[in-house]
Amino acid sequence: MNNTAVRLDHVQLRFGSETIFQDLSFEVRQGEFVCLLGPSGCGKSTSLRLMGDLLQANGGSVEVAGLPPSQAWEQVAFVFQSPRLAPWRNVMDNVLMGVELRSGRAAARQQTAKAQGLLDLVGLGTSAHKFPAMLSGGERQRVAIARALAVDPSIVLMDEPFSALDPNTRLRLRQEIVRIWQETQRTVVFVTHDIEEAIWLADRIVLLSNKPTRVLESIVVDAPRPRHLHQDPTLQALRQRLEQLFHTLGFDPSTETLAP
Repeated sequence: MNNTAVRLDHVQLRFGSETIFQDLSFEVRQGEFVCLLGPSGCGKSTSLRLMGDLLQANGGSVEVAGLPPSQAWEQVAFVFQSPRLAPWRNVMDNVLMGVELRSGRAAARQQTAKAQGLLDLVGLGTSAHKFPAMLSGGERQRVAIARALAVDPSIVLMDEPFSALDPNTRLRLRQEIVRIWQETQRTVVFVTHDIEEAIWLADRIVLLSNKPTRVLESIVVDAPRPRHLHQDPTLQALRQRLEQLFHTLGFDPSTETLAP
């Protein structure tokens, strides 16, 4: 039985005269939590757009759940850096918005109990009546996660969903997303340029190069969860290794800018 959720095989992509991907290949297994790690601008988010049928490759192949992305869109949900909530909808209606767009308003109304269960799952069970302006940044992102799960995807694509949050909220949501992933058993492809975040979250880290982007390494992280980066020598060594690899790309991982 094929347990591959996502496969990129020798993918090529160009924007005008710029080559983004020349020969990008990697796989994500069903139920796996994979972090795509790499310097800013290397095409991590672009790879998610290929998986989600928001872009088409110029060469090679992309498969999602064994199908071309154009045929697998119902298997996929996005969580973006910005929650992208409708300010005129309350939390419940925002969670149901994806269902409504895909299946209509009547179908969404039938999913109210399920949506309430998802709000319970993300810790917002008593906030269904609130509007986005009444929520903190972290709470709004929790609504976005519940909205993604409401369409019952097998694969969740997460595009730096915590990068705009303060450090304490980011840490809490990292813990929460691991818990939610363990409970729902979805496949997660999570984009980040934060080395610590990738080590904290991932079953496997796919490290990408500068453009034209290729896979530098695929690194299994098999430390038990919850992970304690500053107390585990193995994780500390992995962090140092990844920092060194970032430096070889000409980037300073502490500032996410080109090194002098």
